[in-house]
Amino acid sequence: MSRTRTAILAALALVAGASGTAFAVVPGDVGAAAVPCTVDYQVQNQWDTGFTAAVTVTNNGAAKSSWALKWSYAGNQKVTSGWNAKLSQSGTAVTAANESYNGTLATGGSASFGFQGTYSGTNAIPATFTLDGVTCNVDDGGGGPTDPPDPTGPKVDNPYSGAKVYVNPEWSAKAAAEPGGSRISNQPTGVWLDRIAAINGVNGGMGLRDHLDTALTQKGSGELVVQLVIYNLPGRDCAALASNGELGPTEIDRYKTQYIDPIAAILADPKYAALRIVTTIEIDSLPNLVTNTGSRPTATPQCDVMKANGNYQKGVGYALNKLGDAPNVYNYIDAGHHGWIGWDDNFAASATVMKEAATSEGATVNDVHGFITNTANYSALKENNFTINDNVAGKSVRESKWVDWNRYVDELSFAQGFRNQLVTTGFNSGIGMLIDTSRNGWGGTARPTGPGATTTVDTYIDGGRYDRRIHIGNWCNQSGAGLGERPQANPATGIDAYVWMKPPGESDGSSQFIENDEGKGFDRMCDPTYTGNPRNGNNLSGALPNSPLSGHWFSAQFQELMKNAYPAL
Repeated sequence: MSRTRTAILAALALVAGASGTAFAVVPGDVGAAAVPCTVDYQVQNQWDTGFTAAVTVTNNGAAKSSWALKWSYAGNQKVTSGWNAKLSQSGTAVTAANESYNGTLATGGSASFGFQGTYSGTNAIPATFTLDGVTCNVDDGGGGPTDPPDPTGPKVDNPYSGAKVYVNPEWSAKAAAEPGGSRISNQPTGVWLDRIAAINGVNGGMGLRDHLDTALTQKGSGELVVQLVIYNLPGRDCAALASNGELGPTEIDRYKTQYIDPIAAILADPKYAALRIVTTIEIDSLPNLVTNTGSRPTATPQCDVMKANGNYQKGVGYALNKLGDAPNVYNYIDAGHHGWIGWDDNFAASATVMKEAATSEGATVNDVHGFITNTANYSALKENNFTINDNVAGKSVRESKWVDWNRYVDELSFAQGFRNQLVTTGFNSGIGMLIDTSRNGWGGTARPTGPGATTTVDTYIDGGRYDRRIHIGNWCNQSGAGLGERPQANPATGIDAYVWMKPPGESDGSSQFIENDEGKGFDRMCDPTYTGNPRNGNNLSGALPNSPLSGHWFSAQFQELMKNAYPAL
């Protein structure tokens, strides 16, 4: 049975007063032509004297080239700052007008914006909204706002099961333009939101709403997964300069209000409720707090700062909490790869840090659907020519220079083992793992066909391993790498899917310093002449030459990946 808006708001007010959870004005039934516009107003975060809110307005009337949404507060709320709209306030009356870039509002189209405000007493929900003078959430008969559709039910166990996966048309066009690229240009890849500007689109490119609208078209009558990479933490990638971000180490509030809140508002739009949205949360972040801090030889001052201020955990927790509010969003936290946290010193400690993040800033383990490994790396999916239990010439393979006392030799065994550790640490037993196979095929003529010589443990491992990197610590634009297993659901026990979250052909970093306005530095690990550091055993970097900035198209890498693909194209 549906409930009236008054009952819903009363219930929400009681809940919010008891627990601090979000208020919401329920949107009208977009399918009802009698409702000229609908407004979704959500208080996303509230404390003693302040709050942040996200607002989505949907226009069901004639298309507009500009718009202004107005409401009045019953209490003493004051808007102090905002984004994606020009906000002004006179007394209790607030006006939100479009920015230059989001004035167009088609019939059925939506616009989202957010703001921060102050209040005292109660933070009452606005009773009425008008869009260009027309009252929203009210039908022509003068009744109350229509009820939202009933929820579609709880989350599915594996969002990839029985579903297609979104093909990013921007990546697909670049792939198809490469010689031979049409063989894989129809594969699904992740959409990277690597800065605030990416939400609305960079340099005329597609923004988040553009991708979701296109996904609705691709969906048809079946199920469709959209894969998003949430990647903009303060002090991002504290141990790798190539992928530094726009936000400084202390800019956690900006991360919340200008990055996560706008994304959350878009994902919560009822227009996209039929999509299964997979968010992969902050690639290459939390494990840094374990491996690259303190007295370890791999430590960096930047990682020590992030460990001390806690903003990695706060940012991840906030993202999990806010994004997970939408019933069709599935959060997966990045879990590095076996060549990073597969060692005894790192394994359980990393799971503990992830639990800290998943229970901070209002998040709980129920906001975590699973974890993803290998997105920023090249670790082989499965090494068939040896196992971690092998002994050669009286020594365990763990004593080889390549394995170097790691507990895992490939990504599949690591993902399954780390899943067990995460459950032991307190995550739900139903969590699933994703493994990024976009660059870990290691095929071509260099792929071994059997075990190496048993002369020594090193000849055995080096002669038989598929992963042909010079050292397992090498991560930037690796020479000899190939496309791996094609994306697929339910490939192995505990694994929700193999995915291509990292789009093949997008650079890991530039091989020399390139001036840019993206906050990206130059990391010597992307320089093929670099002779290394403790993180790669002081070996050559193994990087391809002449690479562009991270995220930019790198044709030579794309051709390398196709040439060495396994399974072959």
